[in-house]
Amino acid sequence: MTPSAAALDTIRSEVDRSLREFVDRQRPLVGAPELAPLVAAAEEFLAGGKRLRPAFCYWGWHGAGGDDDPALFTAAASLELLQASALVHDDVMDASDLRRGMPSAHRRFQAMHEKSGWRGSAEQFGEGAAILLGNLLLIWSGEMWRNSGLPAESLAAAQRIHDHMRTELMCGQYLDLLEQAHEENTFDSALRVALFKSGKYSVEQPLRLGLVLAARGREPWIDRLCEEYGRHVGIAFQLRDDILGVFGDPAETGKPAGDDLREGKRTMLVARALAAATPSQARTVEETLGDPDLDAAGVAGLRQIIEETGALAACENMIKEYLDHALASLEGAPITPESRTALADLAVAATSRRT
Repeated sequence: MTPSAAALDTIRSEVDRSLREFVDRQRPLVGAPELAPLVAAAEEFLAGGKRLRPAFCYWGWHGAGGDDDPALFTAAASLELLQASALVHDDVMDASDLRRGMPSAHRRFQAMHEKSGWRGSAEQFGEGAAILLGNLLLIWSGEMWRNSGLPAESLAAAQRIHDHMRTELMCGQYLDLLEQAHEENTFDSALRVALFKSGKYSVEQPLRLGLVLAARGREPWIDRLCEEYGRHVGIAFQLRDDILGVFGDPAETGKPAGDDLREGKRTMLVARALAAATPSQARTVEETLGDPDLDAAGVAGLRQIIEETGALAACENMIKEYLDHALASLEGAPITPESRTALADLAVAATSRRT
């Protein structure tokens, strides 16, 4: 195991501990028995995960000279609450049944309604409860951040970035909805969604948060590194996510094969496929993409078109180019050697993952 891989295990462990302690502190505040399913859903949703966002924050902190302050893990762990909030809402918007191999939050609450024999629409109850769960996780992310225990000067220096990151995430979710609705699906629009929906809050902004927290200010080199490294890794991260959404193994992704195709995601894969498709292929894509009842044969057919048009290969090449650019930007960055190595390893892990 490499030193940075060992450090990632430590980060995961510390982030998990911080999240457990935070939720335990919240329990008395939401102590009514009727609220227990809400807290249980939050706990289950926070369990597991790659913890990449806290890792980028951690190595930003150490890259700018931050010490081994345990409070940094708490601040970084707040990003997992933000991520969980986004995923809960994303599953509602996409009508996804599964998340990490388990029922998505709204399906979990829908099943609870059905089992209890309550009045009204079980589906509507499930969606409403999930929206509230996502909102609760979003509120908790801000609370955990503010009460992390880091010096007030550090938190004040990074607060605008933290606020902006959350705004960018919501705007990215809207752009994703908009892309599916008006079907523009150009290369530029697909990249815009990739950047704002995931790239910025997954890599660029967590890294910037760590750097600014340690430096207690926003230096020009910090923004250059975050744009040259963070933005490029972030886009490659989302492109990999798009590929997994079509070609991923359900046993590893925890979602049905081809789920993004049933949801009608207008990703770079689809944009590339349509740009190079024959009239017959383009007609098949337009007629079947977004069909919630798309069966295994339909998924296989769309996959074949994506491969035959060279869209899959083109996206793999894009990931490599973005990754190469990001790694090159680390060479002259004024960060610690240990952080440089760790960020290079993280970039590879984030863009070559299978889940």
